Amino acid sequence: MSKTKVKGRRQVWLAVLVIAVWLGISAGTGPLFGQLSTVQTNDNAAFLPDNAESTLAGEISNRFASADSDQLPALLLFSGEITPAALIEINAYLQALPTKTIPGTNQKLAEFLVSGIGLTPIPSPDGKAVLASLPLDNTALESLLSNGEEALPGIVEFIREDAEGIAGLEFHVTGIGGILADFFGAFGEIDTTLLQTTLTVVAIILIFVYRSPFLWVLPLLSALFALITAGGIVYLLAKNDVIDLNGQSQGILFVLVIGAATDYALLLIARYREELHRHESRFDAMRIAWRGVVEPILASGSTVIVGLMVLLVSELSSNRGLGPVGSVGIAVSMVTMLTLLPALLLLVGRKVFWPRIPKFGDQDERMSGIWSKVASLVGNHPRRVWISTGLMLSIFAGFATTLDTDGIPFSESFTQRPDSVIGQEKLEESFPGGQGQPTIVLTPTADVAAVTEVLNGIDGIESVTATLAGPVIPGAPIPAPKVVDGIIQLEATLSSAADSVSSRELIPDIREQVKAINPAILVGGTTAVGYDTDQASSRDVRVIIPIVLIVIALILALLLRSLLSAALLLVTVVLSFAATLGVSQLVFEHVFGFNGSDAAFPLFAFVFLVALGIDYNIFLMTRVREESLKIGTRAGILKGLTVTGGVITSAGIVLAATFAVLGVLPLVFLAQLGFAVAFGVLLDTIIVRSLLVPALAHELGSKIWWPSKLWRDEKNLV
Repeated sequence: MSKTKVKGRRQVWLAVLVIAVWLGISAGTGPLFGQLSTVQTNDNAAFLPDNAESTLAGEISNRFASADSDQLPALLLFSGEITPAALIEINAYLQALPTKTIPGTNQKLAEFLVSGIGLTPIPSPDGKAVLASLPLDNTALESLLSNGEEALPGIVEFIREDAEGIAGLEFHVTGIGGILADFFGAFGEIDTTLLQTTLTVVAIILIFVYRSPFLWVLPLLSALFALITAGGIVYLLAKNDVIDLNGQSQGILFVLVIGAATDYALLLIARYREELHRHESRFDAMRIAWRGVVEPILASGSTVIVGLMVLLVSELSSNRGLGPVGSVGIAVSMVTMLTLLPALLLLVGRKVFWPRIPKFGDQDERMSGIWSKVASLVGNHPRRVWISTGLMLSIFAGFATTLDTDGIPFSESFTQRPDSVIGQEKLEESFPGGQGQPTIVLTPTADVAAVTEVLNGIDGIESVTATLAGPVIPGAPIPAPKVVDGIIQLEATLSSAADSVSSRELIPDIREQVKAINPAILVGGTTAVGYDTDQASSRDVRVIIPIVLIVIALILALLLRSLLSAALLLVTVVLSFAATLGVSQLVFEHVFGFNGSDAAFPLFAFVFLVALGIDYNIFLMTRVREESLKIGTRAGILKGLTVTGGVITSAGIVLAATFAVLGVLPLVFLAQLGFAVAFGVLLDTIIVRSLLVPALAHELGSKIWWPSKLWRDEKNLV
């Protein structure tokens, strides 16, 4: 037996071993991946730093309800003609509600309520509605129901069905509890709708790219292995409180892993196909192809990981959690596509490319395709190309200054109209918008009168009351205010909805005026949590973006051995990001009709667009540098653009499609992020990487490698 056959047989067995190892890994992580949604946290208050004023206020406020309870109010709204008989029936229902058993479980609702707080019906002044606050216990809600469902959405759905038709009235569950339950419901589609849609879209694109009935299966199968493994690791980290996982992070993890893993697969398969034209042995072809892509894949993946890990300096634990969540996904994607996919390709052989099987000695069709024409355009008219594309991007970027990132209320965070949103609208017809979700002001007893007077004088506050030591009983004296450690809790009901932007804008004024009386006074509640979250997000934008830019610039300089090329690539990606924000603003306002964007939107869009956008420039410029060492810089630029054009554009389309799939979840933030990343990636691959970067590099010639040895060598040849 020849040495070649023995060597080939060894490599086949090595491939089988690699595949067996991955099957073992997925067998262990698969069950954990299936439980990923059970370790989510979706409460904004839980993400704020411990020293945030609303966090400090919340810790004290909980003691006014129960010594060991963290209250999450859900508002039960009955609307219609409220007669005395209807009010009696509502009151009877509310008193019986805690004793009811949640369907499908052996648990009573009372197990999930803060003890010692009754359900009191509050008729509206116009006689058109009755409101009651359901004091859900946040700590109890952390446990699953006995049937394995999430507690909050399960409880809210039960109440919605159970209370339907009481006294012939329309019924809704709203307030922060109802809204969060609908958020949970939206995120519940991650494991089904989002994942299925993502896989379907990627499969269709791969079939179109490869025009093969078989080849598309291997990268998609490898991406699934990567997702299952990454999901299992993230589950363990979240389960052991190492990181915070929320629904947004989980959705992003799904599309990030599928998109990035498929991108790496496209790069490897394209280089493998190229080498199969040059080598008769598929093992030799894979060895050379693997060596050719390992550096750009590791460099691009490392860039994304570093960009994501910078999120660890965020003030919000939800953002900090996304850093390691996304980094785990990217790291596993790189390892999978550099081990499992090559093993699968070697095991199957050349026939997997059927009907376009690359044959040894044949000419690579990419050298005479559309990308050779694009390269000719860049080579013949570089200045015209970079001026026109740069001008277009600059015009788009100009609209970025009009992007509204003042935040959006929870009630407008859905692309659809769930029950909690309809309930909030109905509530505002008969009650002040902030009814049932007051802004709390924790005041020393000596300052209560002065603080109450100041609060009543603020435009936008409907009423101010103190938390009482006991229930109000008709005919009996009103209980005295409850005092905890010398502090009285004042409840300021706002005119607008507690989660609205206009209500959040009141918080700094409220804090300024009450702290002028006593700096120790704390202001908290749902509205204050929203305000503090927006402030933390704005701070993160100012701090994290410059850090990411500096880190990526260093990585590019080390990879390309050139300061000038690193600076050039960074500037073009930032310009592309600004242009994407400008177009996003136009689309959000004039096409989708969104009323604004979350304060964290620019940060998320930046991290993904810059980190992922730089990937394609890395794929291009590492190949350009490789070719420049052989045939010179300008010729190397055109050769690199020609051979990478198809695969990088295909990779961009895959990544854009996967992020666009985020739009299937009925949440404005994810729809906006999905559009921005999808559009930005396409803009980057089609315009920036295909035209602007190579045209600028061609214009500069060998100077693009300054101050590396390659620049000095070519300079000496001139």
